[in-house]
Amino acid sequence: MSADRLPASKFAVVTGASTGIGLELARCCAENGFDLVIVADEPAIETAATELRRLGRSVEAVQTDLATTEGVDKLCAAIGDRPIDALLANAGVGLGNAFLDQDFGRIRRVVDTNITGTLYLIHRAGNEMLRRNSGRILITGSIAGFMPGSFQAVYNGTKAFLDSFSFALREELRGSGVSVTCLMPGATETEFFRRADMMDTKVGTDKKDDAREVAKAGFNAMLRGESDVVTGMKNKIQTTVANVTPNEVLAKQHRKMAEPGTAKS
Repeated sequence: MSADRLPASKFAVVTGASTGIGLELARCCAENGFDLVIVADEPAIETAATELRRLGRSVEAVQTDLATTEGVDKLCAAIGDRPIDALLANAGVGLGNAFLDQDFGRIRRVVDTNITGTLYLIHRAGNEMLRRNSGRILITGSIAGFMPGSFQAVYNGTKAFLDSFSFALREELRGSGVSVTCLMPGATETEFFRRADMMDTKVGTDKKDDAREVAKAGFNAMLRGESDVVTGMKNKIQTTVANVTPNEVLAKQHRKMAEPGTAKS
């Protein structure tokens, strides 16, 4: 699908849109004529909606927990019968530290947010798109999905799932009028690392990519109907190398970035 096949009145849903990449994806949508429903599990989603309305589009905020099927149902009720032209499934959480040291409730939340809730929402919205033979889906995966994530094992595993899932779903929908694009950023300047308790790690404290630039790359790739986009030359090189490097070596390399205490003094 080309951008000129979008309807004059366009409607997008962006999850995880209160801060970071999600907020910038929502901004891209508003700047390009989309009315919006934006979603997050925190009150800051209302502040984000107020900010985005200044761009002249209709913006509805929904505060709900997309780690639960009930939370996704609440979002779908807010959407109602409006045809979704673009679903930007960006909601996700991380978790640092060694797997056996992590609280299992937090582990479960990473899986439920990144995988279960995302799949449920895409299943519901995707079926609506398929009935119309029209729509775009952007899934925020990660270059983390290319490597075993020592001291970030569950998070990297969920992103490996999403990266793989996006390509599979794209193939299933080939020729249907519904496109699927996977945005695969590297470490990005957001609240992610603080919320994941990773501010004592090298990756948590190193310089990161700009969320605005990451979002623009993903949004434009979605509009073009591309399969995927890895943002930033450094990340492109890293994923290329990861494809030919043994997983044991990758796991050791990841340890140097994500193990607690690796932050520069």
